[in-house]
Amino acid sequence: MTDRPSVHHAAATGFGAAAEAYQHARPDYPAALADWLRDELGLASGRVVVDLGAGTGKFTPLLRATGARVVAVEPVAAMRAEFAAAHPEVEALVGDAERLPLADASVDAIVCAQSFHWFARPAALAEMRRALKPGGALGLVWNVRDARVAWVAALTKILDRHQGDAPRHESGQWRSVFPAPGFTPLSESRFAYEHVGAAERVIVERAMSVSFIAALPPDERARVAEEVRALIAATPSLAGRATVAFPYVTHAHACRRRD
Repeated sequence: MTDRPSVHHAAATGFGAAAEAYQHARPDYPAALADWLRDELGLASGRVVVDLGAGTGKFTPLLRATGARVVAVEPVAAMRAEFAAAHPEVEALVGDAERLPLADASVDAIVCAQSFHWFARPAALAEMRRALKPGGALGLVWNVRDARVAWVAALTKILDRHQGDAPRHESGQWRSVFPAPGFTPLSESRFAYEHVGAAERVIVERAMSVSFIAALPPDERARVAEEVRALIAATPSLAGRATVAFPYVTHAHACRRRD
């Protein structure tokens, strides 16, 4: 299988171009998710979990820490290459949410970290239900920029001018497929998280790793980067600091396959 035409053009182009930046600049996830993965999804030794839309594997260490066997599924070749370099011990398969390379009722859980909004369609949920064992868990996780902070809201305005038709978690459109046939209702948990590091990495390079920003022509990307740097320079809590904290709220949702 090669990269599927069904992959949204912003994901195929942007993530193909920015796979290295994605791995370098994207935040990790709050440690509190370890308990959520155990308690809400039932992950433990002897279980099998699919990291769907695994990207470069930013969420994979948390899954591996549960003791479960992790299988990654990722449709974009450049992202799989970064994944393989970062996690050579984890099986990484070519596939997408509507065509999973998995047998019927073969896995205990499927986790979509920063990915479900790209394929929030009934066909994808039906395919995930097919692959899950009866009672198996589906987890949806997003690191969401905390726009209650003024400079984060200003950064979001800079980026959103370029979003085009790219699916976004923030739009809430992904919720339209729930309640989903064959699944229990979604639960929701939230966790505060900060990505700490140099502003150039955790803010500028993070912004450049957004799919629809990475897909822009080079001159437009450069202008966006300069706008972001100007925002940093104009924000007293960021300007001139060796390290900054980018605030996020991590949203975690779970449901289970009904028998």
